[in-house]
Amino acid sequence: MQAEHGDQGAFLGRALKRVERDGETDLVAIEEPLEIRVQGTPLAVTMRTPGHDEELALGFLHGEGLIDGVRAAGPTDDLGANTIDVAGPLAREPSARSFYTTSSCGVCGKGALEEIAVQAPAAAPGPRVARELLASLPDRLVQPAFTRSGGLHATGLFDAQGELLVVREDVGRHNAMDKVIGRALLDDLLPLHERILCVSGRLSFELVQKAAVAGAPILIGVGAPTSLAVELAVAQGMTLGGFARRGAVNVYAGAGRVYSSES
Repeated sequence: MQAEHGDQGAFLGRALKRVERDGETDLVAIEEPLEIRVQGTPLAVTMRTPGHDEELALGFLHGEGLIDGVRAAGPTDDLGANTIDVAGPLAREPSARSFYTTSSCGVCGKGALEEIAVQAPAAAPGPRVARELLASLPDRLVQPAFTRSGGLHATGLFDAQGELLVVREDVGRHNAMDKVIGRALLDDLLPLHERILCVSGRLSFELVQKAAVAGAPILIGVGAPTSLAVELAVAQGMTLGGFARRGAVNVYAGAGRVYSSES
């Protein structure tokens, strides 16, 4: 499978908007609500960058444990086409409280602590990967919308050799992750036992959670991890690496999968 670059032009057309800034024209990332429905019933609203909305809906539902396989999904004409309807039935009943997520927080709509508990098996053994390769992954992310606007996050899915398989951008880091996982679901790549996920920003609890549910044994980020992210990675047996930049990476959990090619 090769990384998908053919639809980047279409995505950029939906993701960026021209605005006036200091008498000049500038590009900013578009942020709009997306309502996710299941069999016509509204379930969740997330603030996202338009594009790859079907993948986002499927990845979100999979990460919440509400679906366990591919479902038909498509836009409706409601709310200016900012809705995606997914075929049911759900694998379990969702919480009575609807989800609402912002572009900065993917767990903000949860109504109880039980709703953020991780329902995922321990990570698979996965590949052993050179530290130098893990450190290079952020440089291999293709981020055309970020390059033009500076306003989007990215998640990339890599194989054990460091080949970029899928990359998605969004104003929400959790949305970018959901889009990648939704694409992997559609391509029958789940669980991601032999794959690596890499994100362009900090490593939060919710990103480790989504990676764990998708079965990814290794998650790398450009920024710092939070305390809960490290604790969850340790509990799940995942490899978590932060501050991946300039040829180095800090490994906070799962160091047994990492070796140095220079030793």
